[in-house]
Amino acid sequence: MTITKEKKTELVKEFKQASSDTGSPEVQIAILTTRINNLTEHMRQHKKDYSTRRGLLSLVSRRRRLLDYLRNVDPKRYLDIIGRLNIRK
Repeated sequence: MTITKEKKTELVKEFKQASSDTGSPEVQIAILTTRINNLTEHMRQHKKDYSTRRGLLSLVSRRRRLLDYLRNVDPKRYLDIIGRLNIRK
């Protein structure tokens, strides 16, 4: 359900904008997408796990807000991140 420290570090390296960047919208969206994908797989096996469903919806909502922010600030970066992560929109 959670992602490992190594996986998180790998995502930060892949999506960072600057050398010391760890909290840009792209990095946050990439981490959230990984967590959402893991929880989606969990929900396919455990359909009645309602607390996980609530957490999953919360993560999707947070990612949606970050994507909306990025779309308003810089549409090119927005299109780049949804293309790299295969997010529908």
